[in-house]
Amino acid sequence: METQAAKIPEVKLRSSSGNGDMPVMGLGTAADPFIESAMKVAILDAISLGYRHFDTAAMYGSENVLGEAVVEALKLGLIDSRQELFITSKLWCSDAHSDLVVPALQNSLRNLQMEYVDLYLIHWPISSKPGRYEYPMPKEELQAMDYKSVWAAMEECQRLGLTKSIGVSNFSCKKLETIFASATIPPSVNQVELSPVWQQKKLIEFCKTHNVIVTAFSPLGAKGANWGSNLVMENQVLQEIAEKLGKTVAQVALRWIIEQGATLVVKSYKKERLKENMEIFDWTLSKEDMEKISEIPQQKIMLKEEFVSPDGPFKSVEELWDGEL
Repeated sequence: METQAAKIPEVKLRSSSGNGDMPVMGLGTAADPFIESAMKVAILDAISLGYRHFDTAAMYGSENVLGEAVVEALKLGLIDSRQELFITSKLWCSDAHSDLVVPALQNSLRNLQMEYVDLYLIHWPISSKPGRYEYPMPKEELQAMDYKSVWAAMEECQRLGLTKSIGVSNFSCKKLETIFASATIPPSVNQVELSPVWQQKKLIEFCKTHNVIVTAFSPLGAKGANWGSNLVMENQVLQEIAEKLGKTVAQVALRWIIEQGATLVVKSYKKERLKENMEIFDWTLSKEDMEKISEIPQQKIMLKEEFVSPDGPFKSVEELWDGEL
């Protein structure tokens, strides 16, 4: 099993209080539809194949099932200790208030049956009315985030040992600069939508310059999710490259992300798909392939407008969001 696990390389995080090594590929648990029994089987399958990074969030409703799967994996001997795994969770908008951050992570840890997570992220660069876990959210409940105080509370989570590293999700260059301005522990990771049809070139360069690891969510376009798209899986350029290389479109798309210097989280309930996703580390895309992919027309899949319900006092989400994602 160790030879399997070794197939997924690791990357060092900037500001970790642990060893700071994050596997470059993880399994995401934001499933739509969410089927608890299938998710648990998928997590156990993934562990048996060598996945060691698992991504969850308070909002996903999957922390409990991930925690149960880890307990079972230990009983089955699939892993020897929790320390072999890298667990990411996220702070929901309604808890993105300075006094609620530590309690929110403590609640996530109870759900996970763990003493710490390896990475804790601010889920979105926006706050909302405390006490409501809802998606999409009513516009009238959205609030501008107090980045300085919320980030200070994230740093406190790391100092308390509740998490080994901290970071953000869905943050633009401008939003990251706001965090850097007050941070004593800078963010290690920015998890964003990233795929060959939404390449985020400016953001990737900015994050490299500031030593922030980019993690891609929806690297295959979230096909099948209620907000997802076939844009990646049915892209003709990717299909032609895949056919030429004897690879799948998914493998080409995931390999492209790795070659950007980014990391990724994938989602699947199917063991054969999970295995296929791992088979991207022993080959590369040619310069010609990379150039063809760089010319793919760009289209964001997860729109800010989908983040909120249509009724509310704001003309647009941008009034609070303040800048490109």
